[in-house]
Amino acid sequence: MSDGDVRFGPVLNADTTVFSLWAPDAKAVAVAIEGQASTPLRRDDDGYWTDAAQAHAGDRYRFDVDGRQVPDPASRFQPQDVNGPSELIDPRAYAWRQPDWTGRTWESTVFYELHVGLCGGFDGVRARLSGLAELGITAIQLMPIADFAGDRNWGYDGVLPFAPATAYGRPDDLRALVDEAHGHGLMVFLDVVYNHFGPEGNWLPSYAPSFFDEAKHTPWGAAIDFHKPAVRRFFIENALYWLEDFRIDGLRLDAVHQILDRSWLVELAAEVRRRIPHRHAHLVVENENNDAGLLTQGFDAQWNDDFHNVLHVLLTGETQAYYRDFADHPADRLARCLAEGFIYQGEPSPNHDGRPRGQPSAGLKPTAFVSFLQNHDQVGNRALGERLTTMAAPQALRAAMTLLLLCPQIPMLFMGEEVGAREPFLFFTDFHGDLAKAVREGRRKEFAGQPGFSDAADRARIPDPNALATFEASRWTADAPDAAEWRALVKQLLALRRTRIVPGLSDCKALGARVLDDKAVLARWRLGDGSVLTLVVNLGAAPAEAGLPESAPLFGDHPGKAAPPFTTLAWIEP
Repeated sequence: MSDGDVRFGPVLNADTTVFSLWAPDAKAVAVAIEGQASTPLRRDDDGYWTDAAQAHAGDRYRFDVDGRQVPDPASRFQPQDVNGPSELIDPRAYAWRQPDWTGRTWESTVFYELHVGLCGGFDGVRARLSGLAELGITAIQLMPIADFAGDRNWGYDGVLPFAPATAYGRPDDLRALVDEAHGHGLMVFLDVVYNHFGPEGNWLPSYAPSFFDEAKHTPWGAAIDFHKPAVRRFFIENALYWLEDFRIDGLRLDAVHQILDRSWLVELAAEVRRRIPHRHAHLVVENENNDAGLLTQGFDAQWNDDFHNVLHVLLTGETQAYYRDFADHPADRLARCLAEGFIYQGEPSPNHDGRPRGQPSAGLKPTAFVSFLQNHDQVGNRALGERLTTMAAPQALRAAMTLLLLCPQIPMLFMGEEVGAREPFLFFTDFHGDLAKAVREGRRKEFAGQPGFSDAADRARIPDPNALATFEASRWTADAPDAAEWRALVKQLLALRRTRIVPGLSDCKALGARVLDDKAVLARWRLGDGSVLTLVVNLGAAPAEAGLPESAPLFGDHPGKAAPPFTTLAWIEP
């Protein structure tokens, strides 16, 4: 980011550093640099306290706000965890080895979601890049890395949005990861959380309570007040910081339905497009509201939970919790998903007490949807963190994987999925004392009404999120007996996607889908060159009469008139 655009975080100059803090309710603010006398800051009419002090890269500091010392809310690094001093980082010190990288097109995206901590930090992720590129992945998506309390966390408890988690490495270690990924032709996306702060280490309410709106609440407490210009600017600067200072290729915005001022999202997208015209910068949302309008206002796509949910029902038969929205006529719902993107486009949702959910999406491109069979939520928010490999018939799961990777929607794999990993992905944190107890008990209470966890003894089997063993149990390996078979399948499918499907995705249009039987669907799309892609998926145990094309399939053996059990077939015809 250029120095003139920064209102949050330190700006390093040759001899001094300009410090700034938004604390409109404070009476006095100073910057306390270790080893120096405090420097008082001056308040402007908008509530920003600013001034220059003698400080250089490597120096550590805190803000003194009315006698209380706090870290910089826009700290670039926290060497002693979130409650310690902030460290000055020179963003210009790293020498980029891929300075001419301009990114990749959205249509070429194949996501691989991963947790940096489980991979061994930023350097551990770097070690995996060549294997992911060789597989056919084109983008890694990092679960949130904003600094959080302790050494272990999913990342959604971050409290310092500008500071890469100290547990994962230093800021230049992240730059080196991005740089090397670009050398392998891989994009790097970052999951960012702009809807709440974590429960430990967030000092903002103590000196800037107007950052929050106590009259409006989210599942995590008082809503962030995006009506405030300073709040809007804080998060816009954060997005630009990752995209510019770290050369991140795209952002995934977590749970934007809990950002109660939708206009800020549109403003953010417009600012990103204005500031980064010279390379690809992609924006993706997670949005329970299925807000199709956002996907025409600067955002490339939405995570399509509907795709996962209906396929989960078809693969496992589970219909509890939010899966009840997809329990009836799941094949019809899958057909709508393949043809139109969202399944819920304004219909009443049983899981939302009958309230309408979603907007019409048939006019959107297939690439406006990021689809997946598993992700951190859908695995880790299960009580025992089971993966689909432990719940679904192997042949059916392979058929679903084929559908995912050959469908024109943008596909995403969850770490370990490419080798059929069977290890769980559990919910883990590193809290202590009363907060640790509250998280542990809250986690077990969450599942009290679900099958298998009706009494306290059953719920005691749910792993303690704060135990180191819970984190370690979530590490995956390629030791499954069929790991090589899984990897070969994924590699074959991604090669077909890259050579035969991606070139036609920019002008791809859905031609509709029809149900063959209660677990089988045929869907068709016209690609940009005028050819037609046909996918037939049968997740049932019996053949499905389909009226299949007579030509040889792009993938699979021609079955005759009926689609065999547990299979997905693909054709591309003129």
